[in-house]
Amino acid sequence: MSNYTMNTKCVQAGYTPGNGEPRQIPIVQSTTFKYATSEDMGKLFDLEASGYFYSRLQNPTNDYVAAKIAELEGGTAAMLTGSGQAANFYAMFNICEAGGHIVSSSSIYGGTFNLISVTMAKMGISVTFVSPDCTEEELNAAFQENTKLVFGETIANPVLTVLDIEKFAKAAHAHGVPLIVDNTFPTPVNCRPIEWGADIVTHSTTKYMDGHGAAVGGAIVDGGKFDWMAHADKFPGLCTPDESYHGITYAEKFGKEGAFITKATSQLMRDLGSVQSPQSAFILNLGLESLHVRMPRHVENGQAVAEFLEQHPQLTYVNYSGLPSNKYYEVAKKYMPNGGCGVVSFELKGGRKAAEIFMKNLKLAAIETHVADARTCCLNPATSTHRQMNEEQLIAAGVPAGLVRMSCGLEDKADLIADLAQALAAIEE
Repeated sequence: MSNYTMNTKCVQAGYTPGNGEPRQIPIVQSTTFKYATSEDMGKLFDLEASGYFYSRLQNPTNDYVAAKIAELEGGTAAMLTGSGQAANFYAMFNICEAGGHIVSSSSIYGGTFNLISVTMAKMGISVTFVSPDCTEEELNAAFQENTKLVFGETIANPVLTVLDIEKFAKAAHAHGVPLIVDNTFPTPVNCRPIEWGADIVTHSTTKYMDGHGAAVGGAIVDGGKFDWMAHADKFPGLCTPDESYHGITYAEKFGKEGAFITKATSQLMRDLGSVQSPQSAFILNLGLESLHVRMPRHVENGQAVAEFLEQHPQLTYVNYSGLPSNKYYEVAKKYMPNGGCGVVSFELKGGRKAAEIFMKNLKLAAIETHVADARTCCLNPATSTHRQMNEEQLIAAGVPAGLVRMSCGLEDKADLIADLAQALAAIEE
């Protein structure tokens, strides 16, 4: 499918039925698989043959969908996980163990920030956070001898900063480590980080890829370009024999194109088991089939809403990279010329009280913790996800009490704007 356009890949990549086989990806709802001899199964355990023996590691349905996502991102191999958090953890932990160090953009999803700074710290992994707006000198100064990777988000959730992928990739490669980019918000329809120098891409497929709030999931895609053996001293897990698999050296046996995902599957999924169910993978694929149609509509609605809000007197600011006034407008045009996503954030002048009135009066937009869905949803962090913080703590965290995050769905933009207008008008009453 490599010669086809993104539109065609969304619909048909990953699975090609043979004569008389199901046209739709089959749901292989089985935990185990039968073999004629122990020798046949033994080849699978020795990684000498491809196939399936237990769905905690691999399942045909999952592999069909993972192959489609790999095609969309321009990668060589991919795997599905039980959630986006699992995808980010596996992607990092696959090459960064106890004693390792991570350089990460500070502007990332709060759950991932906590994963790196708290949970992985308990595992003996340290981190240096840098601003996405840092200079090349500041970025290079963050690296240490034990740095194993660089991490960032294409469009950060929820603050919507835009990562300068080439800048971060250049620094990562200068220090002999890969760049991992979470591409959840733009999706490969609007940005393909591998083409800009990223080595590994992750997704919370729960968001736009699924697109309908139906199935939690994640994905990891390997670009297949990073030369692990050229930096063998930094990545012993990939470049020295794995005694738990009879001394296989992944980078030698599977090369740049397959070593990373093979290790993540055979080691991490085997031992930690954050597997996506075949049913969820099937639902995810239904979403992928329309991703190329949905993303332009999300962008159109996000742009229209942002332009309306920017002119409204009740607001302090509007944050959307499609606005010429946005500080990330130029870098967003470079990496995402067709637009980024449908998520807009803005601050109400009246603070917490104004936000409460605004949220209470929304009729079309639903109040949810979800984002990147076919249905428009809104969230005021101060009264929900961040309600344990006082006013000073909220400001320090970059989420003032009047901040609202709006994820524009697939409804008519005129209806979305009308809903916003009447909810904003209620604040003045």
